[in-house]
Amino acid sequence: MALAEKDTYRTVTDRRRSLFSRIFLSPKFTFYPQVFRVVWTNSRQAKKARYGDREWVKGSLDILHIVENVGVEVEITGMENITRSPGPVVFVANHMSTLETFVLPCIIQPVKPVAFVVKSSLLTAPVFGHVMRSRDPVAIDRKNPREDLKTVLEGGRKKLESGISVIIFPQSTRSVEFRPEEFNSLGVKLAARAGAPVIPVALKTDAWGIGKKLKELGPVDTHKKVFFAFGEPLEIEGRGAGQHEKVIAFIKEKLDVWQAQNEEK
Repeated sequence: MALAEKDTYRTVTDRRRSLFSRIFLSPKFTFYPQVFRVVWTNSRQAKKARYGDREWVKGSLDILHIVENVGVEVEITGMENITRSPGPVVFVANHMSTLETFVLPCIIQPVKPVAFVVKSSLLTAPVFGHVMRSRDPVAIDRKNPREDLKTVLEGGRKKLESGISVIIFPQSTRSVEFRPEEFNSLGVKLAARAGAPVIPVALKTDAWGIGKKLKELGPVDTHKKVFFAFGEPLEIEGRGAGQHEKVIAFIKEKLDVWQAQNEEK
């Protein structure tokens, strides 16, 4: 069943954890071996050209359950907004950790075919590169903003015109803090160019921390709850300045609410 068949998804707090997680109680010893197993399996499938939409969604859902297996609670809200626009849309989200890259496909792909805008370096990454290349993302270098803009507008427009939605993280890098001044309007510009609506996505995924040496291998904090929230579709008007501000306001409001909830515990 697609997650987005419901408006809201929440981890069942008394769900039975996996045997592996129950034997090795520390997330340090349970989380990454399980993640690596999924990534390795998916990579082998992708290398053999056997990694399609169904396998992508399954692998994404496996990661979501692994997060829950080690004791992290997940809440996803606003999923009804994904289906409010019948055609493809541009999902514009803040970027906090590796988690959203893994989990967003199992939320969106069963409802709307989707592709990421990613750093080109991910396409040549060991093991995971096979998976990323198989999904045919829009790849940018993040070195030349003008070239990145051209790549996103052209490549993203082609995706949208072919019925494929696009996920874009306008921040230059993953960050626990949300700084509106560093949140560019690339997603809104793409939507304006393609005549597609924008769906704002707020997320709080710092339960999967950013590593010091390898960003993907950060600490896992089971005391932090993971949140995803999808806003209502926004039709672009003019150059989209107003919609860009609405996206920022949506993300900031959700992050403030979630932070306040954590402080109350």
